[in-house]
Amino acid sequence: MLFDSHAHLNDEQFDDDRDEVIRRAREQGVSRILNIGFNRETIQSTLALAERYDFIYAAVGWHPHDAAAMTDADLKWLRSLTEHPKVVALGEMGLDYYRNHSPRAVQEEVFRRQIRLAREVGLPIIIHNREADDDVLRVLREEGAAEVGGVMHCFGGDWEMAQRCLEMNFLIGLGGPVTFKNARLPKEIAVRIPLDRLLIETDAPYLAPHPHRGKRNESGYVRLVAEAIAGLRGIPFEEVARQTDANARRLFRIGEAA
Repeated sequence: MLFDSHAHLNDEQFDDDRDEVIRRAREQGVSRILNIGFNRETIQSTLALAERYDFIYAAVGWHPHDAAAMTDADLKWLRSLTEHPKVVALGEMGLDYYRNHSPRAVQEEVFRRQIRLAREVGLPIIIHNREADDDVLRVLREEGAAEVGGVMHCFGGDWEMAQRCLEMNFLIGLGGPVTFKNARLPKEIAVRIPLDRLLIETDAPYLAPHPHRGKRNESGYVRLVAEAIAGLRGIPFEEVARQTDANARRLFRIGEAA
């Protein structure tokens, strides 16, 4: 009963064995996967993957790295895709001040436009935030993002930041870093976050958990994330798996938890 709430299984790193990777995930107890499309190319392959597998869902959006390339036509296309039965969220979207592949002003404008779209269609949003905490929270607040909520993907902030996100109706997504030996902040968040506000993820093929760190990640490794969180909290693995699955289904309006 594991829900990998953030994966990129359409990535070219899986071209040689994608079906095997998905089969292994199922064998590890992964019942649902949310795959992320973040530009025109990856949105198309994400939708194809979601249409092929009934347990894979899609999020569509424009990553801050690609913000400078997004056009009005692209935004209109995103609007049309929100009617697709497997599209359950918009994103990943946000701000990335680490790489700055797009100018910051452009990143912010594209971020704002997607939040407005999410509010228009009533879908939750998936936030990419790298070294832009204050501006991400400011934009979310100014655009009324709490109305739709969403998830702070691969959360790397401190407890104060987490509280501010929770107050704005966002869940916290934790992945591979929570298993890293010296990852103090993710471990603290894993312990302090209310269990009903937590999602688990892989970000496959990136950020593989221990003992696969530095290698290609895959959705089946979300079990290692859940096991690490269970160990840190001193509760059964099954409780973490069950609750995070319910959280994801509630947020993305999937199945009985809708």
